[in-house]
Amino acid sequence: MTSKPKRARTAAVSRRAVLGTGMAAAAALPLATSAAAASAPQSDIRTVGSSGKEEAAMDIVIPLYDGYEPLDVVGPYEVLAYMPGASVRFVGAEKGPVKDALGSLPTYVPATYSEVERCDVLLIPGGRSVEAMVADADFLAWVRRIHARTRFTTSVCTGSLVLGAAGLLKGLTATTHWSGAEALESYGAAYTPQRTVRQGKVITSAGVSSGIDMALTLAALLTDEVTAQAIQLWIEYDPQPPFDSGSLAKASDAVQKRVFELVKEPPHNG
Repeated sequence: MTSKPKRARTAAVSRRAVLGTGMAAAAALPLATSAAAASAPQSDIRTVGSSGKEEAAMDIVIPLYDGYEPLDVVGPYEVLAYMPGASVRFVGAEKGPVKDALGSLPTYVPATYSEVERCDVLLIPGGRSVEAMVADADFLAWVRRIHARTRFTTSVCTGSLVLGAAGLLKGLTATTHWSGAEALESYGAAYTPQRTVRQGKVITSAGVSSGIDMALTLAALLTDEVTAQAIQLWIEYDPQPPFDSGSLAKASDAVQKRVFELVKEPPHNG
């Protein structure tokens, strides 16, 4: 039997050294844990944490409506699904495919939100989907009911407007996509342009990409800082953007004018 090339062996050793057996196993959790969750009560699902002790699985629920912003969902999912014991579930108003805002990344939703009675983390993404979410009285009632028993209730981008419409942000400092600042304050929240804001068990994050920051913050709270940093290293989240125009405070007048031109144009995909 021929041995592996030295470079391959070194890469394999390095990967194990960085991630450890817990992180390697976590790579399969989105599928394996979801299957287990479908057939066993949450209290029967266990994993071994960094302390070496058995821990109950963390149930993370992300509701999706047509028009969701894809990175609002995929960014946090990429982080949170790597946590030891994490089970990430997508739910919707109905079962079946849900269209993203850009039109080419439909996501199959296997369950309705009404089937969920509780979860550890509720994560509300933003996008064009928010209009339907805030108009759905049954959904807002469900958000309030689930929030009462979560460990953390979170949002990305304009998903915070859903929390506001549900009455969960009154008197709190919160953030959202810069375009939703006025709407956020109409729900009784105090807007801040910070990328991530924690107020007790409520964590809001600003526009789109900031959901990754929020998810890493949440991962540290749910596990520990070393685990969160290990996930950050594995996904190589080390932002070095080619332009310094990622916030209103930094963007030129020309860039601000162009962004409104872009968002008025319908997606050309799918």
